[in-house]
Amino acid sequence: MNRAFSRKKDKTWMHTPEALSKHYIPYNAKFLGSTEVEQPKGTEVVRDACKKYKFARHIKKSEGQKIPKVELQISIYGVKILEPKTKEVQHNCQLHRISFCADDKTDKRIFTFICKDSESNKHLCYVFDSEKCAEEITLTIGQAFDLAYRKFLESGGKDVETRKQIAGMQKRIQDLETENMELKNKVQDLENRLRISQVSSSPAGSVTVKSPSTDIFDMVPFSPISHQSPTPTRNGTQLPPVPSRSAEIQRDLFGAEPFDPFNCGAGDFPPDIQSKLDEMQRQRWRGSKWD
Repeated sequence: MNRAFSRKKDKTWMHTPEALSKHYIPYNAKFLGSTEVEQPKGTEVVRDACKKYKFARHIKKSEGQKIPKVELQISIYGVKILEPKTKEVQHNCQLHRISFCADDKTDKRIFTFICKDSESNKHLCYVFDSEKCAEEITLTIGQAFDLAYRKFLESGGKDVETRKQIAGMQKRIQDLETENMELKNKVQDLENRLRISQVSSSPAGSVTVKSPSTDIFDMVPFSPISHQSPTPTRNGTQLPPVPSRSAEIQRDLFGAEPFDPFNCGAGDFPPDIQSKLDEMQRQRWRGSKWD
């Protein structure tokens, strides 16, 4: 364990050991960025990084850009940098990889720490902006170092290996969670594309006509509303259209009504005409008898 800085004699620790060993201390700050440095420690090293990002901060403010806010979770296992709302871990800086931490004496809002990247093995300097807690955050990281070093002495170095294994497992879990989130987004994107293709393939304004049900004789039930429209039966044949009767009766050239066998009968003639027809029928019968 590299104790890059020591506690000042006039400063007392602000948190209980249990808060840092069993839980974590959260802080809110603005993340200015991280940059590669050549040395793992040194005031001059972090000073150049602070100047770089302080200048970039003024440029962003003049352009109306906002500096991203982050949440810092400090414990004896390291410093986690999270997105405040979603709690997504952006950086997980393990404590045994942090080699230097300091606040800017010329600007009380700025504090930094140097951490060795686990993948590239490069030393990265992280720069933050906190209006009121820059010095307090620096002291909290120093207290975490102090507690971790004591545990190292008590366990004879075994605790460091255990924490390294835990840190590796945590990184693996973080990578799996990121991969799982990417797969969920891909599945959601494929589902959206499938819905769009289904909508575009169906003709616009098309209405599916439902065929009416038939009875046991394969006959379409009578409906006074739809009797004018021919409906195909189940066997493929089509019923003949029902002729519509006109409200006005048509007459022939002499003004007589056309003969309708369904409407006419013996009782339809007037009595005098009916009697004459009967008399003519009797005379014809008598003539045929005498002959």
